[in-house]
Amino acid sequence: MSDAVLDQTKKNITRMNKLQKRLRREVGTAIADYNMIEEGDRVMCCLSGGKDSYAMLDILMNLQQRAPIKFDIIAVNLDQKQPGFPEDILPKYLDELGVAYHILEKDTYSIVKDKIPEGKTTCSLCSRLRRGTLYGFAQRIGATKIALGHHRDDIIETLFLNMFYGGKLKAMPPKLLSDDGANMVIRPLAYCREKDIAEYASLKAFPIIPCNLCGSQENLKRGAIKDMLTMWDKQHPGRIETIFTAMQNTAPSQGVDREHFDFMALKRDPNAPMKGDVAEADLPAFDFLDINNNGHINLDQDNRIDVVATFKP
Repeated sequence: MSDAVLDQTKKNITRMNKLQKRLRREVGTAIADYNMIEEGDRVMCCLSGGKDSYAMLDILMNLQQRAPIKFDIIAVNLDQKQPGFPEDILPKYLDELGVAYHILEKDTYSIVKDKIPEGKTTCSLCSRLRRGTLYGFAQRIGATKIALGHHRDDIIETLFLNMFYGGKLKAMPPKLLSDDGANMVIRPLAYCREKDIAEYASLKAFPIIPCNLCGSQENLKRGAIKDMLTMWDKQHPGRIETIFTAMQNTAPSQGVDREHFDFMALKRDPNAPMKGDVAEADLPAFDFLDINNNGHINLDQDNRIDVVATFKP
């Protein structure tokens, strides 16, 4: 091995270790923030063969060794019978990894191709069929949590997809209870950036299996949203982080959704002490007006307001 190759190998190992620590910290924080994994949980880790689910399994297994609680991991892959799908890759990888796993087979590919016209987006139907199969299997194996590999970029993209095309202000929650209450879905990568996951997957040389069903479709709405966010990230560093932070700090009373805030019952309290809005809670009443010395209002120590002058345009 040449000196140049050896030097690059050392740099890659150093970078991989730094990325692993960062991802492990972010996953650990997300798990703690949303109480994703508890003592005795059986976590069904869904593997698609893509970079995200590989990274999720890798980090969860790493955390499993260090966590103060005990939980089991069962890897599950759904073979949707896509033409040319390399059936040997995942079993070989999982055997070498030494993790418990199941490979399921269900021909959802034929269903999707039959129901969706050529050129139309297949992702919605495909995901529903896949979700139904995985939910049912989780019950069969006694899984208490279903872990999916969606990351922070996925969550933000979904927010804009729903805003632009669905007229809804919603995204992917880090933790979700299924409508029937039988399954709990968790997204341990919720705090992780896709670019970090992609670099980590490359350095780890995960055996990536491309999705030939929807990945070949051009002009998908999600792709357009991804391009928009990528541009923002380049032109305004930090904007993506700010968007995600905003999603964690929602204020229903400051919106226009009548179902999630009772505007109809909103009444003023004539006996309430005047303190301004919550945004000005750290300021004394009237001080935030800052007009004591400009000729408009005179405020004395007894908080009496006298109109000194009135100006008309």
